[in-house]
Amino acid sequence: MNPGGTLFGGTLLGWIDEDAAIFVIGKLGSKSIVTKYMSEINFVNSAGNGDIIEIGFEVVAIGRTSITIRSQVRNKLTKQEIIRIDKIVFVHVNALGRPVPHGIIKQV
Repeated sequence: MNPGGTLFGGTLLGWIDEDAAIFVIGKLGSKSIVTKYMSEINFVNSAGNGDIIEIGFEVVAIGRTSITIRSQVRNKLTKQEIIRIDKIVFVHVNALGRPVPHGIIKQV
C-alpha cells in the first residue's frame, strides 16, 4: 500500500506487465517475448486494502513480429474501473533479443 492507504501504482503496473506477458505467451505459443511499449496509463480509481481486483486483456492488433493488446483493471465486486491501458505492445524476439516473426497470421 502507498502512504495514502491505497494500492501502489507501480506494484499494479508490475502485475499488469506480468499477466499481459502470460496472456501473450498463450496467444503466440512462445515465451520469447519482450514488452516494447505501453501507452498512456490512466488511473481512474484506487483500490484499497482488501479489494479484489481483476485484470483483463484484449488483442487489438497483430503485426509480423508484434502483438498489441489493451488492458483494463477493475474491482471484482463493484466492477468499478481502476486503471486502463489502451495499448501494450509485445515483440517476439530471438535469442539475441532481435525481433523475429511469430508466425501468427490472423487475429487470435
